[in-house]
Amino acid sequence: MSNDALEIPLIPPSVESAGRTWQPYFSLVIPTYNEGRNIVRMIEILSQLLDSSLPGDYELVVVDDDSPDRTWEIAERLSDRYPHLQVIRRQQERGLSTAVIRGWQAAKGEVLGVIDGDLQHPPEILLKLLNEMMAGADLAVASRHVEGGGVSSWSAVRRFLSRGAQVLGLVILPGVLGRLTDPMSGYFLVKRTAIAHRPLSPIGYKILLEVVGRGDIQQIAEVGYVFQERQAGESKVTWRQYRDYLRHLLRLRLSSGRLGRLAQKMDFPIGRFLRFGFVGLSGVVIDMGLLYVFHTLWGFPLTRSAIFAAEFAILNNFFWNDRWTFGDIAQKQRSQAFKRLLKFNLVCLMGLILKVLLLNILFNGLGMNAYLANLVAIAIVTVWNFWINLKLNWRVTEIKS
Repeated sequence: MSNDALEIPLIPPSVESAGRTWQPYFSLVIPTYNEGRNIVRMIEILSQLLDSSLPGDYELVVVDDDSPDRTWEIAERLSDRYPHLQVIRRQQERGLSTAVIRGWQAAKGEVLGVIDGDLQHPPEILLKLLNEMMAGADLAVASRHVEGGGVSSWSAVRRFLSRGAQVLGLVILPGVLGRLTDPMSGYFLVKRTAIAHRPLSPIGYKILLEVVGRGDIQQIAEVGYVFQERQAGESKVTWRQYRDYLRHLLRLRLSSGRLGRLAQKMDFPIGRFLRFGFVGLSGVVIDMGLLYVFHTLWGFPLTRSAIFAAEFAILNNFFWNDRWTFGDIAQKQRSQAFKRLLKFNLVCLMGLILKVLLLNILFNGLGMNAYLANLVAIAIVTVWNFWINLKLNWRVTEIKS
């Protein structure tokens, strides 16, 4: 498995301890960012709880995103006192969901878990979740929406947004969210075997959606808990997280349906294609608008108008694709942006020839309305442009190792 791949290994990394290979039953990941005021208390409470229920059979994995308050350094100082504590400092990657996955990749347990590092998830609920896993659950989720659950002092607006996000999820992805009362929970345990070797592709901070949507989850147990207010530090809930949640739902919807299965068989990166498509929509606006200006207002011939309009759209599309659709690849390529622009232009000009041929066939041969014919031709050529650019322009083989 590539170190960069977001997959959990079936066979965990082993650790030699006192001349034997140590593999704990349970690994709990604590993703952190600027939690220096909470992390010591968090480790103390969790260690006391787990020492009483799983003595010597657990580990705590702190994954810190290089916090400015040096949370990782504070946690590392606790290693002598808590031998089953592992601290990972990430400097090249960011995000709660990927932090959880990186922690699980380094973890050794048969059961993997996640809990926030800000004490908003009551640690004592962990023992109830562990009991459910020992009773045979594939996934045990701490839920605010079952008996014994709730929120301490949320505003009416936050309650509305939380419930609204859940309803929206049920509409978009009923097969996943319909199995949970609290799909936005960030406090749960899962069997390693249920998610091992499943390519994960989270967006934002709702890793539970990924686990249920892509894992082999048969039996789910839920335990009620009351979400607590922060004892220290600042909340990290932002409007961007709600946007990422919506994007995540749409990605899972597409990847889990017929289109997603077809894309997997064809090794087609549907996520990039969707971004390419969104960029293409902006190009369509430019293309159609300029076609109207050149052909209708200025009276240029249709073919010449289509060529001029398409070239402006190509420049627009390159700019956004180079920074968004293929931005991660572009940053690591040896070639300069101008070289990529020339290659992109060449590919798109080849597509433009195809588009003009299709446009003339549809308009002159079949008598289709000029603007409708142009739109149909754009749709066909979009798939062409994406696939060829993926293979020839922004290609993985050009990335430095």
